[in-house]
Amino acid sequence: MRLKYTSLVALLYVSFYAQSQILTLQDCIELALEKNISIKQSELDLANAEIDKKNAFGSFLPSVNANSSHSWNIGLNQNITTGLLENVTTQFSSLGVNMGVDIYKGLQNVKRLHRSNLAIIAQQYNIANITENTSILVANSYLQVMFNREFLEVQKSQLEVSKKELERTNVLISAGVLTIANVFELEATIASQEQAVIQAENNLRIAKINLAQLLLITDYDNFDVAVENFDIPFPLILEETPKEIFEKAMTHRNDIKFSLTNLEISKTDIEIAKAALQPSLSAFYSYSTRISYSDGIERTGVFEETPIGYVAATGEAVNTNVEKRRVVGPDSFWNQFQMNEGHNFGVQLRIPILNGLSSKNNLKRSKVNLLRAQNTFEQQKLNLESDVNQAYNDALGAYNFYKAAQKTVIARGDAYNNATKRFDAGVMNSFEFTQIKQRYEASVSDELRSKFDYIFKLKILEFYFGLKLEI
Repeated sequence: MRLKYTSLVALLYVSFYAQSQILTLQDCIELALEKNISIKQSELDLANAEIDKKNAFGSFLPSVNANSSHSWNIGLNQNITTGLLENVTTQFSSLGVNMGVDIYKGLQNVKRLHRSNLAIIAQQYNIANITENTSILVANSYLQVMFNREFLEVQKSQLEVSKKELERTNVLISAGVLTIANVFELEATIASQEQAVIQAENNLRIAKINLAQLLLITDYDNFDVAVENFDIPFPLILEETPKEIFEKAMTHRNDIKFSLTNLEISKTDIEIAKAALQPSLSAFYSYSTRISYSDGIERTGVFEETPIGYVAATGEAVNTNVEKRRVVGPDSFWNQFQMNEGHNFGVQLRIPILNGLSSKNNLKRSKVNLLRAQNTFEQQKLNLESDVNQAYNDALGAYNFYKAAQKTVIARGDAYNNATKRFDAGVMNSFEFTQIKQRYEASVSDELRSKFDYIFKLKILEFYFGLKLEI
């Protein structure tokens, strides 16, 4: 019983997993965006930009540093009680706090904060641009799968038609309407179509693998795209002119916004470099104190006569009153903390005169980078205009080709139907019939190919115009 239950659970899991791998276009796009390494790298760049903003904001705050130390002094020192040199150990502690704040620095802090905000915006545009490009790439691969799937069905359908025609031909031969020679051409056609089916199956498998690899899916066997029915879109966008599409693309394309933001960053870098040439004013304050752990001597207020010498003639002692002193331990920590404290404060004016030409060179370098950013933007505009014109002509050409292919299918279909009647009546040989049939089948394949080619090229043009990617 337990074995049956386990088997059932495993079967349900496999079934659910297989279903979960049947993906729609939206599923494929979301999965690609989730796993895309370029997007992940750009998100890390965005995280760094946000950290840089915090650093820029931190430059407005004062700098505060605390320091402390404790030291031991071991060696030959004078004993305070005996006056003799002895090896003694003394200890000292020191505490301090330093604070500094920029009052004026050529507005460098303000400009650096502005630059950091621009850098964040630039990275957001970059992520959006990669997202859009990835979506287009996934849509193209998705359409390739759908095309190859429909193409396979067409090849299979044509093969079945040919097999039925062979059966009907054999009946006509038995009836004496056609000769055995008519069979040979049909059999050759069937063999060729069987090869076409095999090739179509292989192309479909390769298209699925390519899409799966784009989505970082390794289980190719359980991966497939959903069967979706969609209408052939009407090319309303072709009513717009290439110039109008280009102007619209300039307003919403994220790669253009990214380039423009980088241009603003380059201008801000020049302002920062100029600010470094201006005088700067800062204020500072420091506090310090120290504590000693050595013994000390204090006065007692008691005096006693102490000989300081003798009279040579009489030998009489010469005395003086000397205040007695006594050795005491170190003063309390708090008393020394208050007694030894010190304060230091003021303002500092810094005027740059000569710093190895680094500031002027940074300004020159920033100006060069601005020119480079401007050239990049202008080149990007030219490339975009060229891409829009190319996409417009491609979409227009694909639409006209698709409409022509539809007309060809209708005409070839009528010719094929007429040829079928004549062939069945025995007034057309198999070679002529096969030629007409093959031309009809080729027109069906061309129509299918032109349909998907038109859809994709239309989506590219709509992408430039800022329309949502939908199939």
